[in-house]
Amino acid sequence: MVVPSLKLQDLIEEIRGARTQAQEREVIQKECAHIRASFRDGDPMLRHRQLTKLFYVHMLGYPAHFGQMECLKLIASSRFTDKRVGYLGAMLLLDERHEAHLLITNSIKNDLSQGIQPVQGLALCTLSTMGSAEMCRDLATEVEKLLLQPSPYVRKKAILTAVHMIRKVPELSNVFLPPCAKLLHERHHGKAVGLPILCFSSVDKRIENWMGTPAYRRRVAHTHRHTRSRLSCPWPPPFTSPTLTPGILLGTITLITELCERSPEALRHFRKVVPQLAQILRTLVTTGCSTEHSISGVSDPFLQVQILRLLRILGRNHEESSETMNDLLAQVATNTDTSRNAGNAVLFETVLTIMDIRSAAGLRVLAVNILGRFLHNSDRNIRYVALTSLLRLVQSDHSAVQRHRPTVVECLQETDASLSRRALELSLALVNGSNVRAMMQELQAFLESCPPDLRADCASGILLAAERFAPTKRWHIDTILHVLTTAGTHVRDDAVANLTQLIGGAQELHAYSVRRLYNALAEDISQQPLVQVAAWCIGEYGDLLLEGNFEEIEPLQVDEEEVLALLEKVLQSHMSLPATRGYALTALMKLSTRLRGDNNRIRQVVSIYGSCLDMELQQRAVEYDTLFRKYDHMRKSEGHF
Repeated sequence: MVVPSLKLQDLIEEIRGARTQAQEREVIQKECAHIRASFRDGDPMLRHRQLTKLFYVHMLGYPAHFGQMECLKLIASSRFTDKRVGYLGAMLLLDERHEAHLLITNSIKNDLSQGIQPVQGLALCTLSTMGSAEMCRDLATEVEKLLLQPSPYVRKKAILTAVHMIRKVPELSNVFLPPCAKLLHERHHGKAVGLPILCFSSVDKRIENWMGTPAYRRRVAHTHRHTRSRLSCPWPPPFTSPTLTPGILLGTITLITELCERSPEALRHFRKVVPQLAQILRTLVTTGCSTEHSISGVSDPFLQVQILRLLRILGRNHEESSETMNDLLAQVATNTDTSRNAGNAVLFETVLTIMDIRSAAGLRVLAVNILGRFLHNSDRNIRYVALTSLLRLVQSDHSAVQRHRPTVVECLQETDASLSRRALELSLALVNGSNVRAMMQELQAFLESCPPDLRADCASGILLAAERFAPTKRWHIDTILHVLTTAGTHVRDDAVANLTQLIGGAQELHAYSVRRLYNALAEDISQQPLVQVAAWCIGEYGDLLLEGNFEEIEPLQVDEEEVLALLEKVLQSHMSLPATRGYALTALMKLSTRLRGDNNRIRQVVSIYGSCLDMELQQRAVEYDTLFRKYDHMRKSEGHF
């Protein structure tokens, strides 16, 4: 007994009712077998129904390539129901990787020239979705003709298809350049017009009935006789539906933007229409448009944003165009409502345009102040956008961004990791010679409480800023010591070498540095970079540590035994890295010439590491022990080599 094929709704219910993936595969395999058998039988009345089930199977991730040729047959059909399903199948199952996609080029060309709006809309949607470079070259002329069709529905889809064609084949810019100048005068912003509701079979039936009438056949014959005619087939009143069409002007601005980005000739051409674009935007800002296109009281923010993006391209590196835009951008920046997200989107795009063109200095300050206001917004996304934009502007408008430094520093305490990271990057970029002390205090306070994933970036940024803008060497040393004490394990690898070089070059700070490092080491031996620097400094200037004459810091009496015990503690600690033990071992060897006491304790510690498993430590210990045994008589009585 042959199991009949399922309807689409029954197939969906049975697939959803499958308890296991194996049951689901079994249902789909059986139904795919029925679909293949139906395709072989060639029943044209059932082909579109079988394909709709195949589309559902394809969306579930199962193979559906065997339906590609059936889609081509439906596209070539004269029935609207077949065309609708065929074009949908082409968008789902075909792309540039399949050679079969080229076979529908002629069908699309015929449908575009017939003048039936719903059919033209299907063909244009398919072409803009999966049209390859070859198809775009072959059909560019037909699409160019439709750009000036009386029907807003067809024009809108033709414009979007032209955008796809230019992205695929930039050399087609010359084809679409002439009609764009006429489309820019378009005032159709959206109105209630008759559009097909393609999801209802009753409407499909009415369309098919209309395609079978003598009026339709006369229109098709007229179109074929006058191939250059721009007339479209009259839309039959019985199946109209009052649906709002998106603005053609928005699509036109998008098309011009694509042309200007890819064609220098188009860029030069459309710089002449900057006053016209400015007038359109000024009208939107001052008088607005219909309430149907307003969002939260902002007049068509989508169109405003797109015009601002186009103005940004046209005004970049062009003095005359930029000067024409200055007053307009100031008007948009001051008259846009910022209480709604739509207004903030327009305002942000205005800021980007101001910063990209050759705008006046006062206008750039206004743009930075707008971003500063964004930092106080309750929306995290807006604050993130403001921080990112200010970071881009800090090099070109440093003084203007500096005015918002307190607010940026406050953003360091954001709980959102992405916000605090952006605030950290901007704070580091704002550091200069005049505010380095205040900024370092803020950044060091943030370093103590920042999340672990930000600690390395914060420590590295502080070290770089201190190296660049340090007012004094002592301040520089204190800053590095604070970073090593707070986040020593997160600093860069060259921090130890840089600090040792800095201390070594500041002779007047040797005593101060060794005392500070000794105190830090006595409190914490877990921060390995700090321990390494402290061990090096104690080894070099340990004799100064014992003198105790420090006016700058609180006096602390230290004897030789305490110093040696601290270095031994470092050597014995399980937290010490081999490199850290090497610093401590070398420091002990240096102290043998700087301390006046008995060196037997140092010799015993050094000899222990002569059998260490670490080859580097073992080699050092053996060499140092050899110095003690063979060359101890060369040691000066006063301590220094």
